[in-house]
Amino acid sequence: MPLVTIRGQMGSGAPEIGKLVADLLKVDYVDREIIAEVAAAINRSDIEIMDKERPSTNLLERIGEALARSAIRRGVASAYLSASAMPLDDKRYLKALISVIRELAQTQRIVIRGRGSQFILKDYPRALHVLVIAPLKMRVSRVMADLNLDEKEAKKEIVQSDSSRREFTRSYFHAELEDPLLYDLIINTKNLSFKAAASTVASALRAKEGRRQRRNSSAQT
Repeated sequence: MPLVTIRGQMGSGAPEIGKLVADLLKVDYVDREIIAEVAAAINRSDIEIMDKERPSTNLLERIGEALARSAIRRGVASAYLSASAMPLDDKRYLKALISVIRELAQTQRIVIRGRGSQFILKDYPRALHVLVIAPLKMRVSRVMADLNLDEKEAKKEIVQSDSSRREFTRSYFHAELEDPLLYDLIINTKNLSFKAAASTVASALRAKEGRRQRRNSSAQT
């Protein structure tokens, strides 16, 4: 059962490569579907789940959120609000996210993009974890074309995306997003087409699975 997690910098080509890998392997590709699954699991809106993946960088917003959580813990609002109306607790969100991704990994042949899947499934022997990177200049050019932005706006989008993803990783998984030891394969799309990158991922998955099977056979004999 093929299982690939893929994460990438904005403008690196990770979504495009992930979809191509899924096509090559003839498996499902999931990204935003996970948001919907997590939202349904804890009776929340998709927007609330997405907000958890884009932690606020505004100090006043942080203070307000902290005060709101503190008030509910003290029981100020708990008697008047349903669970679905209270601010979404980090632990509850993370528990639902882990549950959804593990369920997908156990029951499906799948390529999963982001959502912390490389951390949640780090101990799954059959999973291949991929990080996609590219030079900033190339990323800016791609984002300008994809989102119809000028260079300044594209750079701003990239900085905000990089910052929020790093904070998400540190907050929920106490790790550095681009730590190379977290991945089986790192692909730089500077000199590789998305199609060639997808082919490389599929080959690496087959190589890892072959090695795992040989180890299992050796252990049995």
